[in-house]
Amino acid sequence: MEFLRIYGRVLALLRPERGLAIGLALANVVVAGLAYAEPLLFGRIVDVLSRGGPPQVIWTDSVRLLLIWAGVGLTGLAANMLVSLHADRLAHRRKLAAMALYFEHVLSLPPAYHSDSHSGRVLKIMLGGVDALFGVWLAFFREHLATFIAILVLLPLSLLLNWRLGLLLVVLIVIFAGLTVLVIGRTEKAQGQVEEYTSRLATRAGDALGNVPLIHSYVRLAAEARALAYTMRRVLAAQYPVLNLWAVVSVLTRAASTITVIAIFLLGTWLHLHGKATVGQIVSFMGFATMLISRMDQAMGFAARLFFQMPGLALFFGVLDTESTVKEKPGATAVGRVRGDVEFDHVNFFYGGGDVPAVRDLTFSVKAGMTVALVGSTGAGKSTAMALLHRLADPQSGTIRIDGIDIRDMTLDSLRSNIGVVFQESTMFYRTIAENLRVGRPGATLEDLTAAAKLAEAHDFIMRQAKGYETRVGERGTTLSGGERQRIAIARALLKDPPILILDEATSALDAATEARVQRALQRLMAGRTTFVIAHRLSTVRDADLILVFGRGHVVERGDFAELVARGGVFAELVRTQLGQSSSRDGLARGQPEAGTEEVPV
Repeated sequence: MEFLRIYGRVLALLRPERGLAIGLALANVVVAGLAYAEPLLFGRIVDVLSRGGPPQVIWTDSVRLLLIWAGVGLTGLAANMLVSLHADRLAHRRKLAAMALYFEHVLSLPPAYHSDSHSGRVLKIMLGGVDALFGVWLAFFREHLATFIAILVLLPLSLLLNWRLGLLLVVLIVIFAGLTVLVIGRTEKAQGQVEEYTSRLATRAGDALGNVPLIHSYVRLAAEARALAYTMRRVLAAQYPVLNLWAVVSVLTRAASTITVIAIFLLGTWLHLHGKATVGQIVSFMGFATMLISRMDQAMGFAARLFFQMPGLALFFGVLDTESTVKEKPGATAVGRVRGDVEFDHVNFFYGGGDVPAVRDLTFSVKAGMTVALVGSTGAGKSTAMALLHRLADPQSGTIRIDGIDIRDMTLDSLRSNIGVVFQESTMFYRTIAENLRVGRPGATLEDLTAAAKLAEAHDFIMRQAKGYETRVGERGTTLSGGERQRIAIARALLKDPPILILDEATSALDAATEARVQRALQRLMAGRTTFVIAHRLSTVRDADLILVFGRGHVVERGDFAELVARGGVFAELVRTQLGQSSSRDGLARGQPEAGTEEVPV
C-alpha cells in the first residue's frame, strides 16, 4: 500500500499540467492499442496464405491487410512522436517545479526545523527526490501506462482469441505479480535502511566540507575520510542483500517467461493437430504472448526502480508534509509601516513542547522610538523573546502586539518587513557585496547602496575590494572580517529602514577598535527606531530608555541604568561582577567605572 501511495503522489504532482498529461496518456493508449493489432494482423495474413485459393483472392486479401497494417503503423508513429516530443518536456518542467516547491517550503520552515536537520541531508533529499520524480514521470508515459493497458486489454483479448492458451498467460502474470509482492515485502525495510545510511553520507560529507579550516587545524583529514568510508561500507552491507534478492527474482521471472513461451507453442501445436486452433491463431497468440512478456519484464523493471527510489521519494514527500509551527492566519492583514509600539502580554513559550518554559509570563510594553536593553545570563530568554517578536516561533499562550495589533493577525511578510535584525554573526550569501546589501531592499540603486554603506562606515573597505561593490564574497562571507560583515549587515538594515530594530549581541565578538566603528554605525541605525539591544556593552545599556533584566525566562527587574544600580539588586550585582571589582554606588549610578577598569559586555 505504501508503494502504491507513493506512486500516486508522484503522479499527482502532474496536476498543474493535467491537460497535457491526459493528452499524452491518451496518445500512449493509442500506441499500446495499435501495437496489439499487429500480431492479430500478422496471424490473419498467415491464415490467408495457408488456406490457399485463387491467387487473385490471396493477393487482394493480403494487400488489404497490409494496407491496414501500414495505417496502424503510421498512426502509431504519429502518436509515438507526440509522446516523445512532449513527455520529456513535461517531465523537465515538473522536475524544476517540484524542486522550486520543495525549496520554497523548506525555506518557509522555522529555524527550529533547520537546527534539527543538516543542510547537506536536506539538499540530498531534494536532489535525489526530483531525479526520482523525473524518472518515474518519463517511465509512466513511455512504459508504465502501456504495461497497464497490456494487462487490462491484451490479457482479456488473448482469452477471447483462445482461452486455453490465454490461461497460460494468466498463470505467468500471477507468477510475476506474486514474486514482485514477495520481494518488495522482504526488502522494503532493508532499502529504507540503505537510504538512511546514504543520508548519513550526505550529512557527514556536508559537515566536513563546511568545516575545512577546523579539519586542517586539528589534523582530521584521515579521520574524516575513515568515518566516511565506514558509512560507505555500511551502505553496501545493507544494499547487497537487497540486490541479491532482486537478482534472483529477475532470473526466476525470465525462466517463467521462457517456460510459458515453450508451453504456448506445445499447447498450440496440440490444439492445431486436433483442429481447435489455426496456424494464424497460434502465430497471433505467440505475438500476444511475446508482447505481454515484454511488458511484464518492463513492469518488473519499473517495480524494481521505483522500489529503490521509494525511500528517497518518501523522504522528499516527508519534508513537503512537514508543517510549519508558524502559520499565517487566514485573512491576516498586510499592515503598512508601523509606528513601533511593542507590547508583550503574559507570553509563555516552551521549546519542543517541554515542561520548562524558555519564556514565562513575559509582560512589558515599549513606546515607539524607545531603546530597550535586554540583559541576563545565557539561556535567560532574551533571544527567545526577540524570536517571538518577529515570529520565528509562536508562544503557547499570551499575546504580542505591535501598535495594538496582535502580530498573528498580520501577514508574516508585512510583520517581518517592519523588523530589522543585526545578529552577532552576520553571515552573507555567496554573492556580490551589492547583492548582499540589496537583501534589505531589492530595488536599491548604487547610490542608495553607497549612502547606506557610508553611514555604516563600510564604503571605504568595500571600495578597497578588487571589484568594489561587485566583489563576490566567500561562502557565508568568509572572505571578509567579522567587523566588515557586521558593517555590511548594518548597511543592509539601513537600506531596509525598519521601524523596529533588534540588535542581537551585534558587537560582542569584535575587538575594541572595530567595535568603536561598528558602534558609531549602530547609533546611526538606531536613530528614531524602536530598538531592542541584547547583551550590549555597558555604554549602550547605560543609554537605554529601559533595561529588562531576564532570569529563567521572565523579567526579574526593569528600569533605567541609574535606577537599577541604585536598587542594588540583580542588575547591580551583574554590573559589579562584570567590571571585575567593586565600584562605589554613586559611580555606578552615573554609569562610570572606576579608574583602571574596562567596560565589558552585559
